Amino acid sequence: MPTQVANSFDTMFQQDVYDGLTSHPKYLYSKYIYDQKGDALFQDIMAMPEYYLTGCEYEIIDTHSEEIASLFEDKETGFDLIELGAGDGKKTKVLLRELVAQQIDVTYKPIDISQNAIDSLAASLTTEFPHLEVAPERGEYFKVLNRLKSFTDRKKVIMVLGSNIGNLLHPKAINFLTQLQQSLAEGDLLFMGFDQKKHPQTILDAYNDPAGITEAFNKNILHRINAELGGDFEVDKFTHWEVYDPETGTAKSFLVATEAMKVCIDALDLTITFDPWETIHTEISQKYNDKIVSWLAEESGLRIRTSYSDQKMYYKNYVFEKGNG
Repeated sequence: MPTQVANSFDTMFQQDVYDGLTSHPKYLYSKYIYDQKGDALFQDIMAMPEYYLTGCEYEIIDTHSEEIASLFEDKETGFDLIELGAGDGKKTKVLLRELVAQQIDVTYKPIDISQNAIDSLAASLTTEFPHLEVAPERGEYFKVLNRLKSFTDRKKVIMVLGSNIGNLLHPKAINFLTQLQQSLAEGDLLFMGFDQKKHPQTILDAYNDPAGITEAFNKNILHRINAELGGDFEVDKFTHWEVYDPETGTAKSFLVATEAMKVCIDALDLTITFDPWETIHTEISQKYNDKIVSWLAEESGLRIRTSYSDQKMYYKNYVFEKGNG
């Protein structure tokens, strides 16, 4: 059984690690994978041939950038483009290039949980788009959503790329979409990527590459606990495991203990034990089809205005607006 002396924590990272590793079954939130090393590993993942999501969404935005720019534009007031989970901005820059070329009045507000990602993106945007108005911010989605309600001076477009919605099971996804809907005024838009259901092996390969990049990415959360919380995880004694259920459309990532072990985390005054083959659930990646997305929208008070797909129909970007009633 876990032992813990302290009963309060200085950071949410400490609290969440304690809660996750003292639960049964154990879990850790995937958002904590991202630091400077985690960000770099995710860039490597996006460059893998097996990880189709980035290429498909890039294709969609590149193919339809002129149409999307026209859809977003407001000739009277201009608009704010607010991106949640901006990352390196590679795909967004395609759209920004179109907006700048058309001299459309836009302020780009990239938001990301990773300060490293925000700093890198802001620096690159200054170089590539010196005349673009950029207002970057570090923050978590749900905290930022409360502030978005105050953005009422002109049209806003909220953008969530990379199928980040897929990190939430449907009940939490509906809660997230509902909060997004509540932050929209009449005329505002939500532009969001949803990875589509497809051959199960294609999905498994995207999260279990033979080079082991995804495994290193998944394990980075243990390295962070060791470095920042004084943990003594023997990271090499955990293996990355991916499963996909084609019925529910849920892909899950786990770290699996390959032997019995005891782990101490100094900052939490915590000692936990692992049985052989015990798991830590680290991430889900939900897959969708039009029926599921329509249901999520209806449950959240949203209405689908249009959608765009890549040629293989692997991935879709949906445009939502506030629903009636």
